[in-house]
Amino acid sequence: MEDFDIVIIGGGASGLIAAGRAAELGAGVLLLEHKSKPGRKLAITGKGRCNLTNSAELPEFLNHFHPNGRFLRNSFSRFFKTELVSLLERLGIETVEERGGRIFPKSGKAPEVVEALVNWVRKKNVNILTNTAVCEFLIKGDSIHGVKACPVKWQKNKIIPDQKKLTTYTSKKVILATGGLSYPATGSTGDGYRLAKTIGHTVVPPRPALVPIEVNKKQIHGLDGLDLRNIEISLWIDGKKKDSAFGEMSFTEFGLSGPVILTISHQVVDALLNNAEVVIKLDLKPALDHKKLDLRLLRDLENNNQKSIQKILKGLLPNKLVPYCSHRLNIPLDRKANEITAKDRKSLRLWLKEIPFEVLGYRPFSEAIVTSGGVRIQEISPKTLASRVMSNLYFAGEVMDIQADTGGFNLQAAFSTGYLAAESAVGALSETD
Repeated sequence: MEDFDIVIIGGGASGLIAAGRAAELGAGVLLLEHKSKPGRKLAITGKGRCNLTNSAELPEFLNHFHPNGRFLRNSFSRFFKTELVSLLERLGIETVEERGGRIFPKSGKAPEVVEALVNWVRKKNVNILTNTAVCEFLIKGDSIHGVKACPVKWQKNKIIPDQKKLTTYTSKKVILATGGLSYPATGSTGDGYRLAKTIGHTVVPPRPALVPIEVNKKQIHGLDGLDLRNIEISLWIDGKKKDSAFGEMSFTEFGLSGPVILTISHQVVDALLNNAEVVIKLDLKPALDHKKLDLRLLRDLENNNQKSIQKILKGLLPNKLVPYCSHRLNIPLDRKANEITAKDRKSLRLWLKEIPFEVLGYRPFSEAIVTSGGVRIQEISPKTLASRVMSNLYFAGEVMDIQADTGGFNLQAAFSTGYLAAESAVGALSETD
């Protein structure tokens, strides 16, 4: 049996920050990670570039969380973007701001961020134990006093625990920072949900979030690999418009992806789980209303009346969309502009503003950036991140029911909640018998 002030379960972004901060404050810390190295998911975030945070001010920042942004106000008030950037600079990581307020390491290399955080934690004398999973909490009455853990091996992203080698680690406080279910290859197994349930916490059913969606393949034939910018999509659920987003979108072999799709994906997933009819409409010309677009089409047709519609469409669309448009509207590409009827022009205008895609599904957790759902936040104190169900337990990161849009918001939440959980746990150490 080994004894520590604080045991932290999970070596991701929130767990590393929690370990480093707790140790800075003088606590004896044990960090348990069931993969061979901490920070595996952090090392691949932002397509390997690590979108650390966002320059948005606090009110806007909170608006990017669905639907529980206010819960994070205390966490962000204690440790926000400025504090994060300052900490990383002290650790040798310079940062840069890019389009949309996204903040990245200047090197563009996520593994360097992981290495800096792990080195920081080690220098603070945190005990890091890898390839180790927590099997259960040590409970006395209504308080947690440590954990039982064992070595593990991995087979096809599944844990194989060796429970014959159980070890007991006693502690005054425990921080649960196990993450969600997204990117299971990095160690996101949902173990935190299981542990939370064993002590009476409610877990909102986990679903993939910030995830690409699947549509009717007949509607995207020939478009795989096409990237679009400055477009707008609208989300329709059971025939009613629910949301819209402006920005970039990509076509894949199975459907739609890119920032605007990821932004509305949590609503898509929930709607499909409720057996609703979901349609996404694409507006290729959001800067023009229907009247202005009709005038633009009329002018192009009149000024190029002897040219083929193919040449006119090339001035309106990316090359891949030209034959696609012709096929969808049944307008031959070799038809002359002066042969285009008013009915044809109306069909083209409507198509440019509202290309419909029937949504059939969404990609699995292995392709989701974050997890929606998790430990119910009403059972967690927003001021300290302490459990309201069991004494001596704190939560940090994605294991809680918090998730946000893409753009650095989720990672900042992981760092901020890890920091606050550590400070709260250390601050309460003197109250523990």
